[in-house]
Amino acid sequence: MITIQKKREIVEDLVGRFKRAQGYYLVDFVGMSVDSAIRFRRALKKGGMEYKVAKNTLIKRALEQTGGSPIPAKNFFGASGVVFGYTDPLAPAKVIKEISEKSEKPKLKAAVIEGIYYDGSQLKVIAALPSKPEIISGIIGSIHAPISGIVGSINAVLRDVASLVEEVAKKKAS
Repeated sequence: MITIQKKREIVEDLVGRFKRAQGYYLVDFVGMSVDSAIRFRRALKKGGMEYKVAKNTLIKRALEQTGGSPIPAKNFFGASGVVFGYTDPLAPAKVIKEISEKSEKPKLKAAVIEGIYYDGSQLKVIAALPSKPEIISGIIGSIHAPISGIVGSINAVLRDVASLVEEVAKKKAS
């Protein structure tokens, strides 16, 4: 039995994690093999994410203290774990999808990414979304493409002028 003080500490810890997270995922981990659980935790840790298992009532209480949650009450059933994504809110979806494809667990119950609720059935859609760094690199690449095209055109003109000068020099020399 957990003491009231211990419950308060768990809620405070969860509140801090929810406030820092750009995205969080509620998962059902019951039935995961020890090997899958270890691989899951290692993959999350490697990606800078955190995983916390707590009672549903404590998770709900922590969410209420952070200003509420768009997750419906029906998603708080059985045992739950929460995966927190701090720098990339989509990274946990990719890890959850990768591990669950191999062992069918953990199963996504719900996700909240930058304040928007996603049902557990949308895991493949969420995991397929490009991350912020990928979007930024795409935009920079799009901006860079016309510039490199201009540079290529200027280089082509200079190359043509240089070959023309070389041909004229050859004709004068002969």
